[in-house]
Amino acid sequence: MRILKGNPVSRGIALGKAYIYKAFKADVHESYFEAGKEDEFFEKYQDAVYSAENELNSIIDSMSEESPEKAKIFTAHVEILKDEEVAEGVKEMIYENRTMPDYAVDQIYTGFANLLEKAQDPLIAARAADLRDVRNRVLRILKGEKESNLSNLRESVIVVAHDLLPSDTATMDREHVLGIFTEVGGATSHTAILARSYKIPAILGVTDATKIVSNGDSVILDALAGKVLLEPEKETIKEYQEKLVEYIKEERETGQYLDRLPLVASGERYSIGLNIGGTDPDESFKYADFVGLFRTEFLYMNSDHLPTEQEQFDAYKKVLANAMGNPVTLRTLDIGGDKTLRYMTMPKEDNPFLGNRALRFCLDHPEMFKTQLRAALRASAFGPLQIMFPMVGTMDDIRAARAAVDEAKAELRMQGVAFDEKINIGIMIEIPSIAMIADMAAQEVDFASVGTNDLTQYLHAVDRMNPAITDYFQSMSPSMFRILGRIFAEFNKAGKPISVCGELAGDHLSALVMFGLGLRKFSMNAANIGRVKRTLSLFTLEEAEDIAKKAQSLNTEAEIIAYVKNEVDKRS
Repeated sequence: MRILKGNPVSRGIALGKAYIYKAFKADVHESYFEAGKEDEFFEKYQDAVYSAENELNSIIDSMSEESPEKAKIFTAHVEILKDEEVAEGVKEMIYENRTMPDYAVDQIYTGFANLLEKAQDPLIAARAADLRDVRNRVLRILKGEKESNLSNLRESVIVVAHDLLPSDTATMDREHVLGIFTEVGGATSHTAILARSYKIPAILGVTDATKIVSNGDSVILDALAGKVLLEPEKETIKEYQEKLVEYIKEERETGQYLDRLPLVASGERYSIGLNIGGTDPDESFKYADFVGLFRTEFLYMNSDHLPTEQEQFDAYKKVLANAMGNPVTLRTLDIGGDKTLRYMTMPKEDNPFLGNRALRFCLDHPEMFKTQLRAALRASAFGPLQIMFPMVGTMDDIRAARAAVDEAKAELRMQGVAFDEKINIGIMIEIPSIAMIADMAAQEVDFASVGTNDLTQYLHAVDRMNPAITDYFQSMSPSMFRILGRIFAEFNKAGKPISVCGELAGDHLSALVMFGLGLRKFSMNAANIGRVKRTLSLFTLEEAEDIAKKAQSLNTEAEIIAYVKNEVDKRS
């Protein structure tokens, strides 16, 4: 047995077989063949197309019932595969230039993709990404490599990868993924966030995982202790089967708090919100008072094109229906950093987390931004929707974003389209520059929510995606709790709602400290609701305030964690 260590980012235990996920990367070189072999190589190309069509049809069949929208993407890929102009181009290169099939496929598909990418119509430009996807599928088959896909798994597995893109995780076959471990990524990466929201055990930052582990290896994933056990002995398997039973029992006990009123021991009420990334109904909605974060970027990432105004309106209206009359906070498109759109080319940046992302990107693409704002405003006529802007750094950002909303409102008024004229407009506080002027920001917005993932990253000058410096990413540091206390105080003084939607809100120890600092609205992944409610129920308001004051006076994150954990353990 071999033990690998990493950073546990989504609690749980999983036992199963390893599945190595490696996204195919085409390595094609200019190459030709001798005269007389034209028929042989064209037949090889045709065989690859036939195999690609079978793969796509198999995916479509398996998805058609449960995920018809995802199935449409692959139906479009079959159409591209059968496109006569593309096929004729490949045939011409093989017969007239005696080009090897892989080079011919690469040249023809890439040429068409480059042409489409320049189109003014975003729907046409989006087809470029589909062409590249189909090209890669045909090239992979020509090179004799098997398909590696997370959207259509045949059996239950533990996924092992170097990294998972947000799009990989968003389209993942959740029914068959028992657990995840990757070589890179931290507790606030989007792989971690989605794993927690899907309640999938996950460990990130496991060095050389894809080199050490092989497909089919027996694996125990201990995402409580941050350990991966390879080829464990029978005794160890039995031990972990018993641990899994105990863990499930503990989760059930915590789950008993789900439908309890969110009250501290002295009777004060607080609110629990949900962080969501999709439009599917979920029983967790009934345990929450509001949706504190609707991540709209996954609507874009799960699509093969820029979502139209109508598509977004339908999605936002559906989320409002799921929320059963509770308020929904829609965060505008937060793209950039570790999140990209496969149908939109974004310039390469040396420091993408400090680059043209989120609100900056939207203000730089006003028509795309307006489409989303119009859809959101239209949806506000069907329920209590509020709009929140991410990556706000200055008062100029707030004013520019509000001006864009006013412009969208004016258009809808002229067209006689209904919307909530008094819709609340808020910001995410995740950059220290806006946190330091929280008093000013509170005068110009209706509410705010703290994104503690990025706030920690920017406050500590640490790349949250870099596993080599995980120790420097200290979300429970004295400086974090001091700046959070300042933000809460300023918004409370202004009488404006303030919440936390970052990962700290779902951490039961941090939640206790933040309640003591004056926070009354916590938004989190559904998996954390029971644990947070249970912990806060153990303390009075006065006790929480004393704990928060003590936490702010300690010197290190380790001291704070040890102190707060000890206080909670004494009550448990």
